[in-house]
Amino acid sequence: MKKAFAVLSTAAALSLALSACGAKSASQSPSGVAPTASVAPSAPASASPSPSIVPTVVPTASPSPSPSPEVKADYQVNANYDVVPIAEGGDRKVILLTFDDGPKAEETLLPILDTLDKHQAKAIFFVNGYRIKENPELLKLIHERGQIIGNHSYDHIHLNKEDNASIDYQIDTVQKQIEELTGSAPKFMRPPNGLSNEYLREKLKKQGILRMNWSNGSLDWALPKGTTDKPKAVIQNVMDQLHSGSNILMHELPWTSEALDSLLTQLEEKGYSFLDPNRIQTLTPESP
Repeated sequence: MKKAFAVLSTAAALSLALSACGAKSASQSPSGVAPTASVAPSAPASASPSPSIVPTVVPTASPSPSPSPEVKADYQVNANYDVVPIAEGGDRKVILLTFDDGPKAEETLLPILDTLDKHQAKAIFFVNGYRIKENPELLKLIHERGQIIGNHSYDHIHLNKEDNASIDYQIDTVQKQIEELTGSAPKFMRPPNGLSNEYLREKLKKQGILRMNWSNGSLDWALPKGTTDKPKAVIQNVMDQLHSGSNILMHELPWTSEALDSLLTQLEEKGYSFLDPNRIQTLTPESP
């Protein structure tokens, strides 16, 4: 699908998402944002620091992202957050799979991991620090199953509204958590709701972390009330926005887990392959 259609579709998703949720709401709801107008639902942090209160000890530096496996970085993320080949003539008919707001529960995560294995696909799991604290074994499981882990902030709050010290805490704490549990710090970061500011963008650049929103929202977090077949709706939302290089946003939700096998099968039938995130060109940390 052409980029203009993708922008219209994701803009529609924003309207639903913005009306539905705000940061740290009373009821949990996953995140989602379009690449051109960055607003989407947010999930509450359970027993996590208040967004307005920064803990006494604020990390001053984040661990440097560990090197990627020996895989050639031959793709990049463009301004629309599509994944595109760096070299002229490269395969453009690829899809990037991403899942936000985990790790939540074994009963939803395991089927997703099993389906990815079935299709020999890799995805980026953008995780929250408070969920890592609750489910460290699930974070390690994602890593052990060969999937890629990204930073999605500690509390899933609107980082564009936070001061610099709070942003440092939200990013650096998660980098440290993941490195301690897996041995590797993330090289990808997705701001909750896609919202960032100049300080966050410069911080990530200096630390060699690639900021990544998305270009195809499954809307699994904002299905219309009364939707009777949620898996089918998730698949239809993705297919309606489908285009070469689609960076697909999904969540660790029961209906998404149920939809995934059929969705990946349909994408394969249309000739798409699933891009290994290790093939995406990232940043080199800048010297202090």
